[in-house]
Amino acid sequence: MQTLKDMAKSNMRQSSMIIALVFIMLLFQILTEGILLKPLNITNLILQNSYILILAIGMVLVIITGHIDLSVGSIAAFVGAISGILMVQYQVPMLLAVIICLIIGGLIGAWQGFWVAYIKIPAFIVTLAGMLLFRGLTLVVLEGKSIAPYPTSFQKISSGFVPDLFGGSTFHILTIVVSLAISAVYVLMEWRNRKAQIQYQFDTAPMGIFIIKLAVMAIVINAFGFVLAQYEGIPNILVILAVLIVLYTFIMRKTIIGRHIYAIGGNEKAAQLSGVKTKKVTFLVFVNMGVLSALSGLVFAARLNAATPKAGNLFELDAIAASFIGGASAYGGIGTVPGAIIGGLVMGVMNNGMSLVGLGIDWQQAIKGLVLLVAVAFDIYNKNKAS
Repeated sequence: MQTLKDMAKSNMRQSSMIIALVFIMLLFQILTEGILLKPLNITNLILQNSYILILAIGMVLVIITGHIDLSVGSIAAFVGAISGILMVQYQVPMLLAVIICLIIGGLIGAWQGFWVAYIKIPAFIVTLAGMLLFRGLTLVVLEGKSIAPYPTSFQKISSGFVPDLFGGSTFHILTIVVSLAISAVYVLMEWRNRKAQIQYQFDTAPMGIFIIKLAVMAIVINAFGFVLAQYEGIPNILVILAVLIVLYTFIMRKTIIGRHIYAIGGNEKAAQLSGVKTKKVTFLVFVNMGVLSALSGLVFAARLNAATPKAGNLFELDAIAASFIGGASAYGGIGTVPGAIIGGLVMGVMNNGMSLVGLGIDWQQAIKGLVLLVAVAFDIYNKNKAS
């Protein structure tokens, strides 16, 4: 019985943000009289928050190592400006321009990672300097003006949808097929993980609870697919997000570098004594953040169909908030990619819901600030309780 109690507490800690997300969605579904969960609005939620979710994936890795990155919004704006110059002014082919922009993002991340990892300047200072530097360079290269429009093929990155291979007219059949396949793969993987845990004599949930969990997740996945299928189907950006989430979750859970990132955040000196190349790993984390910042800037530019001097404004604060709300620790060493995505969705649903009910931007900012403060206070409370 004690084992079951401990497992319930552990699952509650892991699932607290999911419960909060569901509660917030139900609250705004009632307050907006059903508008929040309409297919069009759900699709808009994905499109509107895609670039923040991309940043949150990289930001949670930075926070896990015990650092912070204040420059991601400015990097996104700068890379978006470069993409506009390449594709609109110089007619560079889309694929080549995207590759160049991602390389530029990686080089910017390497520049900042060098000062943080090898020169040991605090990341707060380095990235604050980067925020000012690349915001200024954005204004310089754009000369204070917007560049538009982008090629249609580039716009589809953020506003396009996966075509229905089954030829559905009023209902996107491919979306239903994909959601069924994803739920089947999820059930199979969870079943295999359970068998492995039993084989190695790890604690596992009772079979009844395990089956209920599988059933609930399968219902959620297919309900989400059903809602998307009623509009245009699967957005292209959702495919990109799904690939990033799966890839980075695998890296953090199953690879050596993922374990090293957690080790550095837990205790950098101990990790170094254990043979972890702490400088190299920290450097690579910032390079990765630069690449994802560039990708976020490209997605935002594609959605806006313009490169603007004010792009990326406050993106860094939303990404940081998503990571902390999703369970990342202010002390480092704790956090997950799915948690950051949940945190980003919490922020996105709150923004969308408050806008739908007519709440002003002033109150929206105040409420978001309180939510972030409560999330970090909850983390500190848990840490003090554990010690």
